[in-house]
Formats: sequence, structure tokens, C-alpha cells
Amino acid sequence: MELENLINYLFRWMHFFAGVTWIGILYYFNFIQGEFFKETDAGAKSSAISKLVPRALWWFRYGALFTFVSGVALAGFLGGAVNSYIMIGMVMGTLMFLNVWLIIWPAQKIVIASTDAVLAGGEANPAAAGALAKAGLASRTNTLLSLPMLFFMGASGHLTGLGRLPMSAEGGVSEIAMILSLVIILAIELNGIKGKQGPMASVVGVIHCGIGLAAALLVIMEFI
Repeated sequence: MELENLINYLFRWMHFFAGVTWIGILYYFNFIQGEFFKETDAGAKSSAISKLVPRALWWFRYGALFTFVSGVALAGFLGGAVNSYIMIGMVMGTLMFLNVWLIIWPAQKIVIASTDAVLAGGEANPAAAGALAKAGLASRTNTLLSLPMLFFMGASGHLTGLGRLPMSAEGGVSEIAMILSLVIILAIELNGIKGKQGPMASVVGVIHCGIGLAAALLVIMEFI
């Protein structure tokens, strides 16, 4: 067993483990907890925000961190073998990681602190409602991006097509297709920062949007 091969696999294993943790909790927040909060009473919701959510957010944000770090290490091992599929997946994964640490977590800290203050007999922070909406939009955006991100990460090793060729090879995905794909992804990210949930507001809607984005990006990469 070569040491380099072992190190490569250990980073890949870390990437799988951290990624399952991160995306699993992302889906828990969006598909389960959010729907529960819509139906439960205020007392149960406040208790969950104070005691359950901080624990879930710890695993969530550090799952995102270790997924990102191990992914960068794997890209380093791949070097010139990086293909267009994995590059598109990496872009979406990086944006999702930044959303966790720069938007979702800071906003959720405001919400948690406000809830704790109310439970202690104090006043709610007026900024909490806006922070909750901001975190919710970024979380929905991450859920949308996660579907094509996972699709293209898997496609990088298992799906045939132009995107499977190394990016340095001739005859692969065109520059126009890559630029158009990146513009679409960045537009979705900008909406996730300053826009609205729109069709992402429902669980079914965000899943449909994610599948639609994956299909659109695949068509662009293969036929433009």
C-alpha cells in the first residue's frame, strides 16, 4: 500500500463522512425541523431553538468545514485530472460552505440568543425575525444547490460525457458552457443572499428546483 494512496483515501473517507453529516443535517433542518416548527406551539418551538438547534448547528457547521477542507485536499491530489463535473460541484459546495459560516450561523446566533433571553424572562431581539428569514433563505438555497452538487460530484467519477474529460483536455466542455453554468449558479447564490425563497418555500418546491438545476446544468455542459 503506497503512503500517498492511503493519504488520498483517508481524505476521501473524511470527505464522505463530513459530507454525510453536513448534508444530512441540512435536510433535517429543511425537510423535518422547519415543517415541525410550522405546526408546533410556541413553547415547544422556543425550547427546541434553545436546546436542540445549537447542538444540530455545531455538527452542521463543522461538518461543512471538514467537508470543504477535505475536498480541497482531494482536489490537490487530483491535480490536472480535475474534470468539469467535479469543478461545478466544487463551486456549488464552496458557496454552500460560505453560506453556512457567513450567513446561516451568524443569523442563527441572533435567533438563539433572542430565544434564550425570552425564556429567561427578558425581551426578544427585534433583529431576530430578520435574522431568521435571512438564515432560512440561505438554508433553502443550500438545499437547492445540494442536489446538483451531489449529482456532479458523483458524475465526476461515474458518468460519461464531456464533463468527465480533464479540464485541460481538448474536446471537453466548452468555455461558453462553463461560463454560463457559473453565471446561473452565482445568480442563484445572489438570490440566496438578497432575494426571496419563491418556489423554494416548500419542501417539494426546493427539491424540484434542485433537480431542475442539475438537469439544466447537465444539458448546458453537454450540448453548448
